[in-house]
Amino acid sequence: MIIKEADDKKSQIANLEALGARRDASPDVRKRIEQEIRNTRAGIKGEEEAAYEINFHFGASKNYAVIHDLRIEVEGRVAQIDHLLIGRFLNIWVCETKNFCEGIAINEQGECSRFYNNKPSGMASPFEQNKKHIMVLESLFKIDMVQLPKRLGFSIKPNMTSVVLVSKNARISRPKTKIAGVESIVKSDQFRSMIDRATDGDNNPLTMAKLIGADTLENFARAIAAQHKPIKFKWAAKFGLPENSPESSPDSIARLQAMPPPLPTAVVASIRSEDVGLVTEGMKNPKKKLICATCSEPVELNVARFCWFNKARFGENIYCRECQQAV
Repeated sequence: MIIKEADDKKSQIANLEALGARRDASPDVRKRIEQEIRNTRAGIKGEEEAAYEINFHFGASKNYAVIHDLRIEVEGRVAQIDHLLIGRFLNIWVCETKNFCEGIAINEQGECSRFYNNKPSGMASPFEQNKKHIMVLESLFKIDMVQLPKRLGFSIKPNMTSVVLVSKNARISRPKTKIAGVESIVKSDQFRSMIDRATDGDNNPLTMAKLIGADTLENFARAIAAQHKPIKFKWAAKFGLPENSPESSPDSIARLQAMPPPLPTAVVASIRSEDVGLVTEGMKNPKKKLICATCSEPVELNVARFCWFNKARFGENIYCRECQQAV
């Protein structure tokens, strides 16, 4: 059963694109924003691919509960969990999704690298990252933010397994020596087979004692999902930009609102050649032309242009905003 779908991340892309289009964003900042957009889109793609496989195999089953995109805060620590799969034996698979373009390699020291254009580059260990997620999730139960199911008055302790899901097209280069955590990396389309092997290989007779009902499973999963706290990104601050762009400041908005509206295309097309000459002359000699014919006060270029383009109303003269009302 699907308890929670992933949050919509389209707004993140839209906000980043708007930030990159701001006039006060330098070329370097725009480049960083573009990289952030690529990373965000790649992350979304990887999560969607994994979510499809999980939903396909477990979404309709009453024996499993599925939670996508879970962000929890416990005692000052935060965990952003891509996928949670919870079974009726209280097995919890904590899944971290990585969308590598070409693959991942792990050396004998457990250090991880990703590939791009066949070139490796270092990266943080997804195994260690997921360990922290599990620690935060365990704290959620220890302090009773979410109460564990009980049997005979005793809480049933869940068995949590770390899984790192990568694209089904990714290359995985594993070390020859045994490294803790490496066995948890699996392609998203093989996740179901991994769970089947783990279930079939569990010969512990005490496992049956942990079996909970489908209703209890659903209530437990919904209690976990209720702890979700979506993050509010402060993209402008991340890239060193003010929260509001200069063009959206009150003064800028007031200036834009005070400007005469642009002429319709049809009006512009009907301007005669002598009108165009007048406009051109006025632009070349602003000091000579930009004087109000009534009050002799200086007139801004955009106001004069409004008069030139409305010759039928103002004739050969230009007027300030106040005097235009009387013409």
